[in-house]
Amino acid sequence: MTHHAKVIKGGKIVIPAELRREFGFKDGDTLVLEREGNGLVIKTYEQVIREVQAAVRKAIGPYNGSIVDEFIAEQRAEAAAEDRR
Repeated sequence: MTHHAKVIKGGKIVIPAELRREFGFKDGDTLVLEREGNGLVIKTYEQVIREVQAAVRKAIGPYNGSIVDEFIAEQRAEAAAEDRR
């Protein structure tokens, strides 16, 4: 289905109400515009965060522990090694 949006004064884009409801866009939401070829893709900030989280999970693979706990343990080990020097 094709929809039309209008650019109004100040470069604001008016997204049709039907699409705002369908995608859950609410007043005050932060939207991210990405260039894709000759077009634009509009995503919510939350969608972008979920995509980045999924990419990081894919990059690091399955992990059953806590990355934060592992980082803290590494920092403590480094500090203890420095204290021994």
